[in-house]
Amino acid sequence: MPLQLISPAAQTLQDACGVFTICPTPFAIDGSVDLDSIGTLVDFQVSAGVVGLAILGFLGEAHKLSQQERLDVIKTFITCAAGRVPVWVGVRALGIAGAIEQAREAEMLGAQAVFVAPLDKASDAQQFDYYKVVGESVKIAVVIHDFPDSFGTEIKAEVVARLGREGGVNMIKMEEPPVGQKITKILDLAEGNIKIFGGLGGVYFLEELQRGAVGTMTGFAFPEILVSIYRHYVAGDIAGAAAVFDKYCPLIRYEFQPKVGLALRKYIYMRRGAIACDAIRSPGIRIDPVTTRELEAVIARVGLAVDSPAMKF
Repeated sequence: MPLQLISPAAQTLQDACGVFTICPTPFAIDGSVDLDSIGTLVDFQVSAGVVGLAILGFLGEAHKLSQQERLDVIKTFITCAAGRVPVWVGVRALGIAGAIEQAREAEMLGAQAVFVAPLDKASDAQQFDYYKVVGESVKIAVVIHDFPDSFGTEIKAEVVARLGREGGVNMIKMEEPPVGQKITKILDLAEGNIKIFGGLGGVYFLEELQRGAVGTMTGFAFPEILVSIYRHYVAGDIAGAAAVFDKYCPLIRYEFQPKVGLALRKYIYMRRGAIACDAIRSPGIRIDPVTTRELEAVIARVGLAVDSPAMKF
């Protein structure tokens, strides 16, 4: 089925596609969760044209939250979204029981899907059973989160495809380079039973679409650029999609730096008025004045302003 534009409110899990933003969790300067900034962040993302929000992934600093904070963050995002866009919630646990508990909590609070990290050091058979059981435990969709550089666990294309064919888990957020080859292999093996979202900061977004991905789930702090790429692409304007992608590649590349990317993105969101403070919780690398100047220079070089509100391209 060809890619198409579907309004966020009209999307079902069966036709989910487009740009989902991985949202940061806002903190106040004292380190407390800033629930008010969740409201402004959600409004910003909706204005930027994204079709969904993904929360409590790596960018959401989920591992730094208490259980009560986690529940408060989920409830606030869903309340502020108010049905305008779906909210998908990250799940990461040490075993099946913990993953089921987190998935059911997200479902109870109104999430439309969960994206689930793999088990640590599990065999292929164990990974298959894990995702299948978690998927059977909830009525909302379970999305595989494949990010071996951060999780330290590879989910083989054969396992992903089998989950699509036999396990009732039909979507993946795929972030294992080389992304093109793995996307093609999964789609060849899955026989039409899997949908792939890219990630990795949008660095390979154009190639992901060309290989058959249906969209992306990433934390790039100028999400409207990714929206523009997607809209050009689904309209058949491949040259237009490539032109937008090529123009902003320097910023996409710079912003997606390992270890410091979270701080860069929170700084941009603060300057753009989406959140009140760029604080992150320890452990985490902060940006220094030299890095701040570099970031702002890259933003200016591609023709943007660091303090711009959400824009339409």
